Amino acid sequence: MKIKICGMKYPDNIIEVGSLLPDYMGFIFWEKSARYFDGVIPSLPESIKKTGVFVNETIEEILQKVSLNNLQAVQLHGKESVEFCTELKSKLQKRTEIIKVFSILDDFNFEVLKPYESVCDYFLFDTKGKLPGGNGTTFDWKVLENYPSSKPFFLSGGIGLDEMEAVNEILKTNLPIHAIDVNSKFEIEPGLKNIETLQCLSTIK
Repeated sequence: MKIKICGMKYPDNIIEVGSLLPDYMGFIFWEKSARYFDGVIPSLPESIKKTGVFVNETIEEILQKVSLNNLQAVQLHGKESVEFCTELKSKLQKRTEIIKVFSILDDFNFEVLKPYESVCDYFLFDTKGKLPGGNGTTFDWKVLENYPSSKPFFLSGGIGLDEMEAVNEILKTNLPIHAIDVNSKFEIEPGLKNIETLQCLSTIK
């Protein structure tokens, strides 16, 4: 199972977390976030896919950040349309993945996903809250029992050590889960990750 550690902010901490070799590392380029990243990403092992997180950003700004930071993935956390994703996909290099986020609370209309399937590499499901992401709570994963697609997705939203048993249970299902996305429950403060607790992610099977 692949792991994405999101909301990285501090250079020394980024290097420490990089030594754990997660599959993805997320950097939030949304100024309203407490985990807003505004700097130069330190050198990381090539196996880690650097992921830029954007909220209703322009295509030009996304492309600039991709080029500047050599991003391997773009996570769209706003209200980006199918047309937006199509244009972005046409302008990105083929190796740059597009992850489209959809937020869930108690239920979800999976029909909205269909138009996005051909223009996104992955979906990401997190918990619907006041702000895009980083709300620290889980949604009812039983909703995903009705997932009608074969498109792989990231499971996100309030995943911490207390959720590891439930994570391992959902991984036993036939759902096409590509990766587990963690953030706030592995932090000392917003953007500063706790290395000791992150090491416990090895319990995910």
